[in-house]
Amino acid sequence: MDDLEKAILIIFDESGTVTSVLKSQAGAFCQQIKDSPSICSICIERLCFSKLVQVQFWCLQCLHEVVRARYSGMSTEEKNFVRKSVFSMACYETVDSNANSVKVLDSPPYVRNKLAQILVTLIYYEYPEVWSSVFLDFIPNLNKGGAVIDMFCRVLNALDDELISQDYPRAPEEGVISGKIKDAMRLQCVGQIVHAWYDIVSLYKNSDSELCAFVLDTMRRYISWIEIGLIANNTFLPLLFELMLVEGLPDQLRCAASGCVLAVVSKRMDPQAKLTLLQNLQISRVFGLVAADGDSEFVSGLASLLTGYASELLDCVKNIKNGDLKRASVDLLNEVLPSVFYIMQNCEIDTTFSIVQFLSGYVATMKTPSPLTESQLYHVGQILEVIRMQIRYDPMYRDNLDVLDKVGKEEEDRMAEHRKDLLVLLRSVGRVAPDVTQIFIRNSLSSAVGSSLDVNVEEVEAALSLFYAYGESLSEEAMKTGSGILRELVPMLLSTKFPCHSNRLVALVYLDTITRYMKFVLENNQYIPLVLAAFLDDRGIHHSNVKVSRRASYLFMRVVKLLKSKLVPFIETILQSLHDTVSQFTNMDYASKELSGSEDGSHIFEAIGLLIGMEDVPLEKQSEYLSSLLTPLCQQVEILIAGSRIQNSEDSPSKVANIQQIIMAINALSKGFSERLVTASRPAIGLMFKQTLDVLLQILIIFPKVETLRSKVTAFIHRMVETLGSSVFPYLPKALEQLLAESEPKELVGFLVLLNQLICKFNTSVQDILENVYPVIGGRIFSILPRDTIPSGPGSNTEEIRELQELQRTFYTFLHVMATHDLSSVFLSPKSQGYLDSMMQLLLFTSCNHKDLVVRKACVQIFIRLIKDWCTRPEKVPGFQTFVIEAFATNCCLYSVLDKSFEFRDANTVSLFGEIVLAQKVMYEKLGNDFLINFVSKGFLAAHCPQELAEEYCQKLQGNDMKSLKSFYQSLIENLRTQQNGSLVFR
Repeated sequence: MDDLEKAILIIFDESGTVTSVLKSQAGAFCQQIKDSPSICSICIERLCFSKLVQVQFWCLQCLHEVVRARYSGMSTEEKNFVRKSVFSMACYETVDSNANSVKVLDSPPYVRNKLAQILVTLIYYEYPEVWSSVFLDFIPNLNKGGAVIDMFCRVLNALDDELISQDYPRAPEEGVISGKIKDAMRLQCVGQIVHAWYDIVSLYKNSDSELCAFVLDTMRRYISWIEIGLIANNTFLPLLFELMLVEGLPDQLRCAASGCVLAVVSKRMDPQAKLTLLQNLQISRVFGLVAADGDSEFVSGLASLLTGYASELLDCVKNIKNGDLKRASVDLLNEVLPSVFYIMQNCEIDTTFSIVQFLSGYVATMKTPSPLTESQLYHVGQILEVIRMQIRYDPMYRDNLDVLDKVGKEEEDRMAEHRKDLLVLLRSVGRVAPDVTQIFIRNSLSSAVGSSLDVNVEEVEAALSLFYAYGESLSEEAMKTGSGILRELVPMLLSTKFPCHSNRLVALVYLDTITRYMKFVLENNQYIPLVLAAFLDDRGIHHSNVKVSRRASYLFMRVVKLLKSKLVPFIETILQSLHDTVSQFTNMDYASKELSGSEDGSHIFEAIGLLIGMEDVPLEKQSEYLSSLLTPLCQQVEILIAGSRIQNSEDSPSKVANIQQIIMAINALSKGFSERLVTASRPAIGLMFKQTLDVLLQILIIFPKVETLRSKVTAFIHRMVETLGSSVFPYLPKALEQLLAESEPKELVGFLVLLNQLICKFNTSVQDILENVYPVIGGRIFSILPRDTIPSGPGSNTEEIRELQELQRTFYTFLHVMATHDLSSVFLSPKSQGYLDSMMQLLLFTSCNHKDLVVRKACVQIFIRLIKDWCTRPEKVPGFQTFVIEAFATNCCLYSVLDKSFEFRDANTVSLFGEIVLAQKVMYEKLGNDFLINFVSKGFLAAHCPQELAEEYCQKLQGNDMKSLKSFYQSLIENLRTQQNGSLVFR
């Protein structure tokens, strides 16, 4: 062993005994040898005599790199030497005259693969111009046996991988060379290669099945581009079918044969020629093998063949126009479909075949005026069975899905995505064959109802999911009248208790399905008791799984909204059934359970509120019901508040959660009561809510820094504004004072939203309130918000920055609401005047520079309204007119739009520009020549506007055509921009 071999062994060593230093030294030594001009000779010499596979692999890898990198610079002699030596190795010949030289073909597969790569690289550079005989030279050597045949296949496979296959992205030059090689092979040697494949398979099918399978896998790659008649003939096809049909042959060989037939089937060609090919295959010979051979590699290959065959036939049905040929396609498709349906239900399917895509395509062929044939109706039933099977959960995940752990959540998400297209397919089937679909769903549901075993969880869930999904395709009229089998199925569903109803998935889809078909119940009131029972017993709100119980509460609320007055006779029954749930809702344990979102549990109170808040309920009963709910809830809050007063210590999370739950419950309850009812027709009810508001406002005093409680109380005040109307006014000063006392930027946003609601609902009636709170708001906000831009870009996406941005947007909305609801005088009150300058500077900067054009537009609109309100004779706000003329007009209305970032092709920009033009019109109407002279003489002059354009602008502004003014001003701005670049010729 010389130094090179030792170095190669060191760099490939994985024993862990060689130090990194020694490996590095060995690598450097090998690299030095690799850089030698005689490296090709060194490698080939080692390949002839070294039995070490590491050395063989290194030498072949080195040769491969050298040929790829240096081929154009190699001499003719060196190229000939490398070509002759490599080809001799591939053909099991000795390169050296020494008879004892090593044969590379006896080495492991990864060594032979590297040798194949070198040959393919030479083919890339030399075929067909230089080495035109490479394939023809190889073929006579195949009679040397399996080693050379194996090598020949590896070369063809590598050629496909490296150059020919369309499965990989190729550079344009590789595509050109690939086309040249294929054209040359078609003309010169493809026929001989196919003949060799046939001879090898025929000779070795009983003695070396592994070699035959390898040959067939290679052939499969080439069928897509060689002349199809070379394979699809009376010689080769019988051999392939023999290999598939003869029992006892290894699965690997039978599967390889089916892969070749699939390649024949998938060959791209004219639809009519394809149909002829498919007819000649007589593929029905293998239909029975799918079921007969059970679960095996061959069955998997056969499944791919039959699904591929069916897909090609479906394309023929779609694309062939000739009536007779189309019918022939349909006949062949009908013949294979039973096997395809069996495969879909029982076999592993190649991922390249989409069940949904195929079945959707087949269903699309049925959309004709003529009624479905008997075979089509049968196939529709099979498609529905496939859908039912495909949407069924795997029982192995049952426990995970029931408790919804991480694995269960992932499986639920996966199935939700998987079901989307399948349920679209269900709707398509329902449209072409509504009767068959309804009967199938009825039978599935009847089977699920009749099941007495808990083991059928997945079957029941799938049947219910089908019925739920079917409802999506029904019209409202069909739903109401109970068309088809609905009149039978809905009552059956309502009266059913499945043995597996304790399972979370079954319970949830059961409740969702009932809710979907409630419009039928709306028209058929006799089923209301069944609906109530389903929601109120252990199938719904009293289900043992809290997630189901909460979901049932939400769905029950939706049902109450729909049925409403029809439920009045059942209110007593409902309230009695819900008594324990209502009592549990606010206890400590219940409040701490981690459930959030739309199913937080308060929906049960919203449902009760909707029930008892109707005017159909007598006043005495209504008062009794409401008092029985509000009184214990308020008492519990008072107890908790009193405890906090006494302890005067940090409050426990459980106490906070408990109070939070109570506020949410009361808030939800109040949604069922209208303002007219509580203020006009039944003020006694309004008084009860006022007393509740009194109690809940104490929370702001006792828990001034608990943000979650403050936000919940704020939400309740929002609700009381809508419920109590103007009678809420006496409570607002105290509430707003407490909310403003400890507010952080995030809470200020909520406070401003509340004020916006008050302004929009009560207009100028809230002026006194605003005059008291605005100075505090102004002082707080102007000290928080920067005078210029809030930081953005990299590093600025922090919670603090996001809160500032949200506060800024909400504050501008607040100012806009005030200005547009005749409340601008609030800004001028004695307490607020100190913030007027800060407000003006902030609005000016924003109207000119803010990145959000919608915000800029709002600020311009505020200015427009303030100009209308304040620009009067005599001057209402000293200095304001001057500020508008000198600062706002020139900076916002001229300079900001001259900036090239003001992009007129953007819709938001165009909308903002319209407001800016309107602002100029309003300024002219209110300020006359004072505005116009300054704007034209100073602003236009600074922008180098030609005199004639300035004069035309004045004329347009003084006219009444706003559209013409806007169009002219845009043109003017674009002209001024171009002039600033020194290239404008004014019109």
